[in-house]
Amino acid sequence: MEFLEEKDDDEGDSFAEASEVSGMEVSCDYTDAKYIVFESSLRELFETCPLCKHNCNVQRSRLGTFVSFSVVCNHCQYAKKWQSQPVRGSTPVGNLQMSAAVYFTGGSFIQMNEICRAMNLQIHNYNTFRRHARMLLEPAIFHKWKMDQQAMFQQLQPQGKIALSGDMRADSTGHSGSYTLMHLESNKILDIQLVQSNEVGGSAHMEKEGLRRGLDLLESNQLHAEYIVTDRHARVQKYLRERVIKQYYDVWRLEKGLSKKLKKLSRNKECQVLRKWLPGIKNHIYWSATSSKEGHEKVAKWKSLLNHIQNVHTHDDPVFPKCAHPDRVSTDSSKWFKPGTMVLYKVEKLLLNKRVLRDVEKLSHQHQTSAFEAFHSIILRFTPKNVVFPYIGMLCRLYLATMHFNENADREQATNFEGTALNKITYPKSKKGKPTAKPVKTEPTYGYVNDLMRLLFTEVFDNPATFVEELQKLPIPPDLSAGFDRPAKEDVIARHVARFNPT
Repeated sequence: MEFLEEKDDDEGDSFAEASEVSGMEVSCDYTDAKYIVFESSLRELFETCPLCKHNCNVQRSRLGTFVSFSVVCNHCQYAKKWQSQPVRGSTPVGNLQMSAAVYFTGGSFIQMNEICRAMNLQIHNYNTFRRHARMLLEPAIFHKWKMDQQAMFQQLQPQGKIALSGDMRADSTGHSGSYTLMHLESNKILDIQLVQSNEVGGSAHMEKEGLRRGLDLLESNQLHAEYIVTDRHARVQKYLRERVIKQYYDVWRLEKGLSKKLKKLSRNKECQVLRKWLPGIKNHIYWSATSSKEGHEKVAKWKSLLNHIQNVHTHDDPVFPKCAHPDRVSTDSSKWFKPGTMVLYKVEKLLLNKRVLRDVEKLSHQHQTSAFEAFHSIILRFTPKNVVFPYIGMLCRLYLATMHFNENADREQATNFEGTALNKITYPKSKKGKPTAKPVKTEPTYGYVNDLMRLLFTEVFDNPATFVEELQKLPIPPDLSAGFDRPAKEDVIARHVARFNPT
């Protein structure tokens, strides 16, 4: 048996005019199962002629995950060409599907390449992955998100006015961020906008611009905001007033800010009694917001907190003259706040601050923005903050995170074989290790990945130009570094060297 010269080629993988795999097209479904096969096991299949049992001359060619063997028997002239996977045009299906699997699931091709290198598993190079992404994968992601988005719009259009929540997530440097609009009734994300600071004149304007773009898109599709739940960003407040859109504030954000100030106050020696009331004050914030729809009722119930901490349960307010719960009698007078004390004065000054009262009046009585915390954790999985992505790459990964969230937003609580709901106990650092019960959800699904694969191989691959043109219509802002001076490379190196060698 003689093995001829073997050839490895990754540079001409996709869309090459003169490719080693041209003319070897085989029809095969991309959903076929794949296996890891050792090369030594493959060689055993070709070392002997199946007709005369003599040794054969074998030549191997590799292109990323693709490998082919050309077999010639010098004794009986038997010849055969075998390939490990189907080829469409000049593109091995396995190479494209590997790139798609990494991208569509939010993975890193560089990390995937390191894993494959560690076990000597053959894979195509990063340039080929980027070519797949630019010409096929990103147009497919963009098209699918727009189709999903239009389907949600059409489903909601009969309602006319809808309840929304909005939130901004910025990167660690604050130079870019994504603004998300969520439909509160269905818990589905309707739109996500990527905004760069150089588009709007600074990081402080990104949140308002993201909200404006999202609302404009909804209104262009005959959807109007009945009200919107947001944080207390000053520019957002002003913008929504000008646009005559009713705004509510998220309760958790107000509670977080006040709790931080109250904890700081409780560290003072004369304010030790406040520590016992911190959990109760936190609960009172949520009760004041969610037990009433009208703003003046929320404020009245909010002010009643000062009576609670003094063990007084009747009030001067005609709207809320008396607490609904029965009076509690306690022999421990040390746990109540005493009138005229410094601690009561400081707590009263903090809770009855004019801005706090205005914010309490606008607290959301029904829906909150807590779902954004789960969504932002998903974004971190698809767009890690320690990785730099180009604008289109970042946008497509945000769309993937949105598809994943929308598909799994309403997962039910898992149960055991007896039908009992499952919970797990966690010890979060935010609660200083206090045991907390959390429901165990059912496993997430990845139907959107299957849909993207089907779109890629049944539509996009056959006519990529149409999908690429659709993506190219998107206005792309200049890079964040475009406004910086770019001196010659030699000058930069010379300055760096001069720091350590002044002579």
